[in-house]
Amino acid sequence: MPRFDSATGRYVHLAVAGIDYRVYFEEAGEGIPILLQHTAGADGRQWRHLLEDADFQRHFRMIAYDLPYHGKSVPPDGIEWWRQEYRLTKAFLLEFVATFARTLELDRPVYMGSSIGGNLATDLALHCPGQFRALVGLEAAVLTPGGHSDRWYHPRLSNDFKASVMYGLMSPTSPEANRRETAWVYSQGAPPVFKGDLFYYSVDHDLRETAEQIDTSATPLWVLNGEYDWASSPDMGEELARRVKGLRYRTMEGLGHFPMSEHPARFREYIAPVLEEVRRLP
Repeated sequence: MPRFDSATGRYVHLAVAGIDYRVYFEEAGEGIPILLQHTAGADGRQWRHLLEDADFQRHFRMIAYDLPYHGKSVPPDGIEWWRQEYRLTKAFLLEFVATFARTLELDRPVYMGSSIGGNLATDLALHCPGQFRALVGLEAAVLTPGGHSDRWYHPRLSNDFKASVMYGLMSPTSPEANRRETAWVYSQGAPPVFKGDLFYYSVDHDLRETAEQIDTSATPLWVLNGEYDWASSPDMGEELARRVKGLRYRTMEGLGHFPMSEHPARFREYIAPVLEEVRRLP
């Protein structure tokens, strides 16, 4: 007999900034909808372990999507996208997530993302108060400077270079097979995409003047940073917690920058209590 995963995948068309995007997503479970955002230069495969968690499936409709230009979400028809530099902006991400939730007719979804997705959780809290049931930022910070660089899109550097650097962002105690798979996904990204994503991560995301304006009474906000993450370190997560009243922060010991894919079992120990609190929200 064939053995199938629980997750099923399909495409949805989204109109964002006047452009039609054919977006791929996978989902599993039923109940409270939760949107899952991947890291820069990667895709929704990073969430495959969470999607297959039977306990979470009983309470959450988990939806992991590939941003346009990532994974199975190929560049859009109708524009000459190859004539312009790919650059991910905060404005696009905010509109994309809102449009995705509206198109799928999701009722007050939860949002969870890592890295660029973790930073986006804080920007959604700032700019879209009350639109989400809860926001969970993994590997988030007030500011993550220095990442947007030409070295991430250089003719003399292959995608193996990106993968090797990402390997170094993971915990040395995470299972080797999971670390290798996470790096493998990075080796498959379209060449300009990682650099373009880091424009949002290192330039457009900046809460230095606005962190205190986040209202966690409108939308509860959790931030969890991995112990071994040197790009969005525990110190940076703690700074967020000091500046955002009501933010709930925790350092994930034994984890790095990709907790959901580099060590799914340990990540579950940290995210299960958060999702249980989310489930009990009014």
